[in-house]
Amino acid sequence: MGSISLDKYYDVLIVGAGFSGLYLLNSLRKSGYSVRLLEAGAKAGGVWYWNSYPGARVDLEVPQYQFTAEETWKQWDWKQRYPGRDELVAYFEHITKVWALRSDIDFNTRVESAHWDKDMSQWRIVAQAGEQQFYRSKFLCLCTGFAAKPFMPPYPGLGSFKGTIHHTSHWPQEKVDLTNKRVGVIGTGASGVQAIQEIGKVAAHLTVFQRTPNNAIPMRNPTLDQEQNQALRDNFVESRKTQLTTFGGFLYDFVQGKTTDLSDAERLAVYEKLWSGGGLQFQLGNYNDMMFDPAANAVAYQFWREKTLPRIKGPNKAEILAPKNPIHPFGTKRISLELDYFETFNQPNVDLVNLLGTPIVQMTPEGIQTSDGVNHELDTLVMATGFDAITGGITQIDLRGASGQRITEKWQNGVYTYLGMTVHDFPNMFFVYGPQAPTAFSAGPVSVEFQGAWIVDCLRYMMQNNLTTINATAEAESEWKAHVDDIGGRGLFHQAQSWYFGANIPGKPREALLYMAGLPAYKEKCLESSQHGYRGFDLSSVGT
Repeated sequence: MGSISLDKYYDVLIVGAGFSGLYLLNSLRKSGYSVRLLEAGAKAGGVWYWNSYPGARVDLEVPQYQFTAEETWKQWDWKQRYPGRDELVAYFEHITKVWALRSDIDFNTRVESAHWDKDMSQWRIVAQAGEQQFYRSKFLCLCTGFAAKPFMPPYPGLGSFKGTIHHTSHWPQEKVDLTNKRVGVIGTGASGVQAIQEIGKVAAHLTVFQRTPNNAIPMRNPTLDQEQNQALRDNFVESRKTQLTTFGGFLYDFVQGKTTDLSDAERLAVYEKLWSGGGLQFQLGNYNDMMFDPAANAVAYQFWREKTLPRIKGPNKAEILAPKNPIHPFGTKRISLELDYFETFNQPNVDLVNLLGTPIVQMTPEGIQTSDGVNHELDTLVMATGFDAITGGITQIDLRGASGQRITEKWQNGVYTYLGMTVHDFPNMFFVYGPQAPTAFSAGPVSVEFQGAWIVDCLRYMMQNNLTTINATAEAESEWKAHVDDIGGRGLFHQAQSWYFGANIPGKPREALLYMAGLPAYKEKCLESSQHGYRGFDLSSVGT
């Protein structure tokens, strides 16, 4: 790894400059630690730096999707209720200036490996920034997020395609002109829905290849003027207090009770109110039995379908996009928010291919061949095929623990963590917004700030007690996995083939990758550990 004298040494090294990384960098610096943040991109923003595809936009409305600290919002105005990608990148630039973070960030620096040095009780990190860079640190904090490793299905003949191929997660920063092009989009998840809406407006012809229909809900995205922004600031403190009490850290929460106890008129009134509010309220502000009781779920799906069908012309397309019999329970795969997604398929330049009926056979030099023998000729292929979600951002780094075991080897038959922040045999390593934590089932900033504060408090505790090493016990890790798996199997979510359970990646173990009991329950579990001297961890000093 080179001479130790050439290594850059810090108390804490952070990987990733999204919400998690920036929060930890600011908090740890204020606590007196020497900290360095390594970011593969040229700017802060994490996933929002990389996801520059047409239509990229967050699906959580402001002020829920921003930091809590007053200095970060008192002079910031949002342009839209649901900010687009460019506005989010500008917000992260604003954060780096307000907190004066840039001097402690190495941009264009991708971490390749991190190995625990037992003799030194330190992490040794190798990164690539044009040439290899070497770092050492007491602690390692992985803030790589849940959507850092794109998934490219291994279609036969993919390399033979003569046109251009872009994955939505690695879209060129200089943008791509698709005007008058023949474009194919594979995938109708969140990025696919957003890209399809925009590409359909400019392409000569757009062919959408859909495997699973997206139960997308109207976004309702008005612009925000100065008066509305001031109202957001005036109410921000109370809004954030509300977020800290709800299941997912949102401004709305599941309603206790049973859908099936309501009369048809009462239920319809509730549904209409949630629907008119836009966003994820219809899913996450609904009666909580919707995600547990198949009958309640079916009623919600029927309401969604009745709202959606009038927007789709033609019975064939309608059945593909909003089938009478759902492919999976409503809301058990990630629901996207849309602006004019369903109307896009009414355009004469847009075709829809149902991959459940006519799957892709191979890629050809000219485009895509499906099982019905049709050759779909394309100039550009957009891969909206998702991610090796939740774990991929961690496993793509060559991480090796105290025993020398790689994280990929440890997790090859299933993920094991303690509290969704640590891993046994990987001392002094923490991660935020990753596996077996609320993560994608929560409002990012709220979840991130709790985990980040917990980690900072842990490091302070260690400093105050002259402790140098913390390592989750194997027993605590096993108990946490069993707890996460148990919760994941209680509702309807496990009935869908979703990335929540790793089902989108061939060969990946099928298991609950997220903590599905909600943020309040998760916080309680984490605080039970910290308030009892970090129960579930082995803590030690050098030489003990």
